[in-house]
Amino acid sequence: MLKKVMNETTLEEKIAVGTGLVKADLVLKGGRVFNVFTGKWETADIAVSGTTIAGIGTYNGQKEYDVSGKYLTPGFLDAHIHIESSMLAPRELAKVLLLNGVTGIFADPHEIANVLGLAGVRFMLRETEDIPLSVYFLAPSCVPSTNMETSGAALSAGDLEQLLSEERVLGLGEVMNYPGVLQRFPDVMAKLKLLDTEIKDGHVPGLTGKNLNGYIAAGISSDHEASLPEEAKEKLARGMYLLLREGSAAHNLLDLLPIVNKTNCRRCCLSTDDRHLDDLITKGSINYMVEIGVTHGYSVERLLTMATLNTAERFRRYDLGALAPGYQADINVFSNLVNFQPEMVVKSGQIIVKKKQLQWDSVPVSELPLPSMDMEELTEQSFKILPEAGKLLQVITVQQDQLLTGKAALPPLVKDGNVISNPEIDLLKMAVCERHHHTGNIGLGFVQGFHLKRGALASTVAHDSHNLIVIGTNDKDMVFAANVLRESGGGLVAVEDGKVLGSIPLVVAGLMSECKAETVFQQLKELNYWTHELGVPEDINPFMLLSFLALPVIPSLKLSDQGLIDVDQFCQIPLWTK
Repeated sequence: MLKKVMNETTLEEKIAVGTGLVKADLVLKGGRVFNVFTGKWETADIAVSGTTIAGIGTYNGQKEYDVSGKYLTPGFLDAHIHIESSMLAPRELAKVLLLNGVTGIFADPHEIANVLGLAGVRFMLRETEDIPLSVYFLAPSCVPSTNMETSGAALSAGDLEQLLSEERVLGLGEVMNYPGVLQRFPDVMAKLKLLDTEIKDGHVPGLTGKNLNGYIAAGISSDHEASLPEEAKEKLARGMYLLLREGSAAHNLLDLLPIVNKTNCRRCCLSTDDRHLDDLITKGSINYMVEIGVTHGYSVERLLTMATLNTAERFRRYDLGALAPGYQADINVFSNLVNFQPEMVVKSGQIIVKKKQLQWDSVPVSELPLPSMDMEELTEQSFKILPEAGKLLQVITVQQDQLLTGKAALPPLVKDGNVISNPEIDLLKMAVCERHHHTGNIGLGFVQGFHLKRGALASTVAHDSHNLIVIGTNDKDMVFAANVLRESGGGLVAVEDGKVLGSIPLVVAGLMSECKAETVFQQLKELNYWTHELGVPEDINPFMLLSFLALPVIPSLKLSDQGLIDVDQFCQIPLWTK
């Protein structure tokens, strides 16, 4: 993957360096080296030949760096990430991750696949070639995630078979349609049978007992959706890898760390899943997870192993995740074991971060995908809801720091024959508008928990089909916000009284920006400022929270372009109830 960037050496040269017969290309001298195999620290030099670690001990090199008193660890690995959720194109995200000491990621590109199909996945493969970050993919197994939503594309078993021929596609991405697995749907079975002995990632929030057994029996060997300790313990006991997650909307790390012990820790990995750019820049990535774990009293050695070797072995990348001879020379250098922002990062034998400054710059997106907005102009009539006498609204209730949602039955507020938002009780109208095929589908519902007091928020990031999603305190602003995104090609926007307050254009499939990370970060800061000015509390990430309200595979209640979805019953339900 890095042939054009990194210089490789011959096998004979590596052996000669390892045995001390010739000088290494690079030596980091005198650091405290973390051994992931023993869980111990040793003071030693690390000798690098080309892209590979050739020896640990005492060495001389063509280039030498004194790292005495510093702490050296393997480069961090993210066990489950959606690149698209950063809102950056892959090469720009690579810059941010490298500054955080992340040298490898295992990505599921099902976000862009739901919009653009195979062309979207191939775009991601092209954009991650020949960069100083190891990027591996899992073939998206659920595009769309269910038949209760309208996606931009659908991937069959035959499509996945094409992807699996790619060198950096390691297996099957998260299998979200667990009812399809348990009920043995033919299309789901066809995908699972493509990989009888290969890697299959899971996605099963709350699944337990015999149903969990059946799911794992399909060869699915990991899960990142556990949010409760007992759930996590059961999944570990049944042989799954547990991917502890700390995203921007789902914060599960500290809830699950108490169940990680000396025996089961080798089956635990760290993942960010969906993490916004502002969190990546201001807090960090996998390094942030290690940092907050240490801050709360958990073993740094155990956390470092979860951030490196465990993930490498889970994905059978036996050249990653350790500081030892024969392993790829991916090395983080820290000044202490409290703050995990690395001073230096070596990637495949080259210094990529030095004195916390990036030594590599990305190039612009090579070729933008085709525009991805195909929908009609919206009017206030589009969002009109007629009341039903004597009935209550079935309302989605959001839970802070979780992707799980609850349910409530609340009385409607009616004006001029239209059911409207009621900000006084934090009851907001919500719409999901199909944007891929000009169907005109619009799902309408209500949500509680955003605390928006004025205006409207809209986004074309709405997992997993990524239709246009909008919430607001009034229909007029909702329509305005939705039409702004329709005309701009997608993105995120906050509006009030017919004016755009803040926005982020996402011209790459309505999911990612073509701009530099610094530009997108500034746009996001301004957007966050205005959402809080409109009433959303500062401890809520409204756009990340909003993006998951259309995902009909995470309980309990969601809204798609086809209507209200009861995920527990896995069926569409009416908006009204008695």
